[in-house]
Amino acid sequence: MLSNLLLVASTDLVLFIVLPIVGLFIGGFISYLILNNSSKSKLKNAKNEAKKIINDANDEAKTLRKEAVIETKEEQLRLRNEFENESKQKRIELQKTENRLTQKEEFLEKKEANLDDKVNQLEKQKKNLEIQNEISMRDIQEKLNDIEKKYSEIEEKKKEIDLQIEKVANLSKEEAKNILIEQISDEAKQEAAVIVREIEQKAKEDGDKKAKDIISLAISRCAAEVTTESTSTTVEIPNDEVKGRIIGRVGRNIKSFESATGVDVIIDDTPDTVTLSSFDPVRREIARITLEKLIQDGRIHPAKIEEVVERVKLDINKQIKQAGDEALYTLGIIGGMHPELVKLIGKLKYRTSYGQNVLSHSIEVGMIAGLMAQEIGADVKIAKRAGLLHDIGKALDHEYEGTHVQIGVDQAKKYKEKDNVIHCIAAHHNDIQPETIEAVLVQAADAISSSRPGARRESYENYVKRLENIEKIANSFAGVSQSYAVQAGREIRVIVNPTEVDDNKTIFLAKEIAKKLEVELDYPGQIKVNVIREVKSVEYAK
Repeated sequence: MLSNLLLVASTDLVLFIVLPIVGLFIGGFISYLILNNSSKSKLKNAKNEAKKIINDANDEAKTLRKEAVIETKEEQLRLRNEFENESKQKRIELQKTENRLTQKEEFLEKKEANLDDKVNQLEKQKKNLEIQNEISMRDIQEKLNDIEKKYSEIEEKKKEIDLQIEKVANLSKEEAKNILIEQISDEAKQEAAVIVREIEQKAKEDGDKKAKDIISLAISRCAAEVTTESTSTTVEIPNDEVKGRIIGRVGRNIKSFESATGVDVIIDDTPDTVTLSSFDPVRREIARITLEKLIQDGRIHPAKIEEVVERVKLDINKQIKQAGDEALYTLGIIGGMHPELVKLIGKLKYRTSYGQNVLSHSIEVGMIAGLMAQEIGADVKIAKRAGLLHDIGKALDHEYEGTHVQIGVDQAKKYKEKDNVIHCIAAHHNDIQPETIEAVLVQAADAISSSRPGARRESYENYVKRLENIEKIANSFAGVSQSYAVQAGREIRVIVNPTEVDDNKTIFLAKEIAKKLEVELDYPGQIKVNVIREVKSVEYAK
């Protein structure tokens, strides 16, 4: 029983073990078959899919190749169109450029033609002037011939009168000769005065017109400003506390300031003002700027004063050199001038004469003299150079004795300036007679710059004294009854006694008064002398 049970149990155990194994093998085989069939199917499908992909890729490649060819052709077409458009635009621009060049050529041809016309007109005007001059010379020669004929007639009359006087008056030859000489002398003087008046009037009209044309053209081309300046010697301060700081303890600050600058500081009861006094305009300017900087800084003591003074001196020296260089550049004077002379020119920036800044005046004189020299064919470079240097002595006239003319001549010689420039400097106030046309032009330019309205001012006392001297000189001549200085001393009207001075003598009297004014007086510009002779007849009806 037990063995049967064991047999049954062992059989069940074998079955329990074998059956799963057999089932496993059968399942694996079935799975293999299924997988094998599935793999073949998948392989087939994969081959078909790959073939399809290859065909699609070939089709797509063909399509891309066609599209690439089309895009390449389109790009070529676009580039060709762009090139054609650019070429067309460039052709248009070239055409415009050619048109502009053609217009410019036509404009230049017209301008050249206009210049030729102007040259021809100037040639005609020159010939007309030459003809007019020849006519004027012929007229003068004819008048001189008339004078000679009249003198011949006078000689014949003299002989006739001699015979008549000897027969009728029973006079000696010497007495008759004296009477005749007196008569002829009076007649000759009267006739000569009339002729001189006519010739002078004609020459004066022609000369005045030409001179006015040249001067007006020079002045119109000179764009100098009208400047009237004066050197300020006062410095404004904010309050009396600052005034105390300027003085310092026991006056040490003001002493240090005066010692460092060489300027006297005047502090009085005038509110908010300090006065600086010095004969040297450069020192006065250094002191003014130094004091303003100290007031602005607020620290005022001897060490600070010396530091600021030295710094301001360096700045002023730079400004002086710069002002001299700018003056040379303004007039177109390049090189060839000693550096010390350039510094002296720059110093004129701080010098005034009758309220007119001397540097501005010198530049203006150089411009006007150069322009007038250009108009009449003189040496423009010499005229400009001499005009700029004519008042150079005023930069040092507070340091040396003598007039600014002599000081300027000495400085020009010292720094090897040209002889013709030195002559212009020496002659610009008639200390010597001008011997060159450039010297005369500098004289005229100096008078124009200094005497135009608003250029200068003078003190009331000097102004009154100058007018009194003008009238005094006019009254010193015989036959003058009254004289009046008018137009701020630029004209003198002289009234003569009609019984002592006739019409012809007024001409000579005006010349003599003008010469005496030139010799004895210094004045800006020129003085017009008007001699007036008036005859009045008065009668009463009773």
